[in-house]
Amino acid sequence: MIVCVAEKPSVGEYIARVLGANQRKNGYFEGNGYQVTWTFGHLCALLDPQEYTEQWKGWNLSSLPMIPARFAIKVHGDEGVHKQFNVIKSLIEQADEVINCGDAGQEGELIQRWVYQQAGCKCPVKRLWVSSLTEEAIREGFQSLKDQSEYQHLYEAGMMRAIGDWLLGMNATRAYTIRYAQGRGRERQVLSVGRVQTPTLALVVKRQAEIEHFVPKTYWELKTNYRDTLFSAQLPVEEGEYAITSEEQGLALVDSIKDEPLTITSVEKKKGMEYAPKLYDLTSLQVDCNKKYSFSAEQTLQLIQSLYEKRVTTYPRVDTTYLSDDIYPKVPNTLAGIKDFYPQITALLGLKADGKKGAGSLPKSKKVFDNKKVTDHHAIIPTGQRPEGLTADEKKVYDLVALHFIAVFYPDCEVSNTTVMAKAGEIDFKVTGREVLKPGWRAVFENDRSQSELNDENGDASLNDVAKSLPAFMKGESGAHEPVLKEKTTTPPKYYTEATLLRAMETAGKTVDNDELREAMKENGIGRPSTRAAIIEKLYQRKYIVKQGKSLRATETGINLIHLIISPLLKSAELTGLWEKKLREIERGEYKAQDFLSELKEMTSGVVRDVKSNKAGMLCPVCRQGLIIRGNTRYGCSRWREGCNYAEAF
Repeated sequence: MIVCVAEKPSVGEYIARVLGANQRKNGYFEGNGYQVTWTFGHLCALLDPQEYTEQWKGWNLSSLPMIPARFAIKVHGDEGVHKQFNVIKSLIEQADEVINCGDAGQEGELIQRWVYQQAGCKCPVKRLWVSSLTEEAIREGFQSLKDQSEYQHLYEAGMMRAIGDWLLGMNATRAYTIRYAQGRGRERQVLSVGRVQTPTLALVVKRQAEIEHFVPKTYWELKTNYRDTLFSAQLPVEEGEYAITSEEQGLALVDSIKDEPLTITSVEKKKGMEYAPKLYDLTSLQVDCNKKYSFSAEQTLQLIQSLYEKRVTTYPRVDTTYLSDDIYPKVPNTLAGIKDFYPQITALLGLKADGKKGAGSLPKSKKVFDNKKVTDHHAIIPTGQRPEGLTADEKKVYDLVALHFIAVFYPDCEVSNTTVMAKAGEIDFKVTGREVLKPGWRAVFENDRSQSELNDENGDASLNDVAKSLPAFMKGESGAHEPVLKEKTTTPPKYYTEATLLRAMETAGKTVDNDELREAMKENGIGRPSTRAAIIEKLYQRKYIVKQGKSLRATETGINLIHLIISPLLKSAELTGLWEKKLREIERGEYKAQDFLSELKEMTSGVVRDVKSNKAGMLCPVCRQGLIIRGNTRYGCSRWREGCNYAEAF
């Protein structure tokens, strides 16, 4: 008997239907030589500290760092979880072969492997790897099963991620809580510290401090109105400074040109192309859904996961915006499957009444199809299944995915960019204009006016660009103009929203507008696309951040925690990003998991050592009122005059 293990009941039920395993049993389906069962996500987890040794049951600095000689796992969950695990175990014990039908990614591989280990699996294990849950994809997947050994590096990366989170999370949380938290015993507030959550919180705290300490500067801009067009003065300026820093200076410039004619010195027109927005990866979809619909990152993940399980979109937990070459021949069928829902759009593509169109007549751009930019999964696209029975929110997310997919097969948008230079007295002026000559892919979005809310976050072109045509200026023409001096004030950076925080996590805190550069930096981002939403949710739950409108604000608790942390590893987005890079290298077989584990142990020991050696600033463990201060030769309580004798403990 072949046992198939899916990641959740709904997926297992559909796989069983495709395989012809139609007999419903207790916790599985059976038939046609298959038994199809399922997990409930994370059935197994690493042991808690006290399950390794009694010494780690209590929270004491002397017991840190906690580094198990060998990590072990357990079945983790309620009675229903244990019951389902026993079903899986009994099936595996009698199986001739097991097929891992879990989520096709790092986390999915780890979930399944741990279940098989805990169940004592001895038989061969094969891997089903699909990018969508359509019947066609599942049948193709079962025809090309691979031995699980081919995914060993993926499993090792997932295991190192879990162990790393355990080591740093457990040890740092205990160390900082013991040393710095208010209260005692059960009343003591736990200071939760994590490998990904803490540098993410640090980004929010740092931005908030920049805003609160921002000192505005006043400056002036000189413009002039000629033929109902505002020209901007081109004045010399040093980096970080402004050309006009006082009103007197500005008025003097106005006086120097107000009686001089403005003369057009050059008119330059250049035709250009705007490329369609890129396809979606998970982060860019979460960004757009937050900006357009105010969906949280977690909400968007749940919606796109639901669309995947309803078989209308492909695998969502991806970090690429590209498709592999083997998808290209399938595009006509995918478009044909959704043409009834987007009739005007598909008609513009030239689809016939029966929906057929040869793949060779559709453009194949390197900006869309690039095998080098695709590893385990491609960008999120429609599967071609009819998107019926969707909730209102699911329909919004599906529309974004579908419209972006359709748009990449349209012609580029042709534009004309005009630059006009002029001169009045000794001052040069400039104005630019832009005109859409052929809308190309923009026609896809013309009926979706709210799309204009999206900025240039996931493609080469901005969807909210508005054509700005200029009058027909001629070189050499001259005439009267009206100088205008405008007072301006610099503004502080903006608070993070979930959309901008996701981007900051993706680029390890660096502000990156260029799409290609951002793509290259994903390897060093904080966390994985599939985990970033959960990290933000944790920060909410632990009351480290709150949402005010769309803005994210750090709470006093969150700010204090970041100020307490002395280890740069724990709050540096860049260092955490480098760690993520090594995990990806493990996944590709370019870095040894054992070497990374050694680094983890060394880092953990260093974090604990830093806390132990930094006594100053902690709450006195004796009187619980004073703070520890450092004298010439030893530490003591700040309330020593009131009789606290904590110094004698040294």
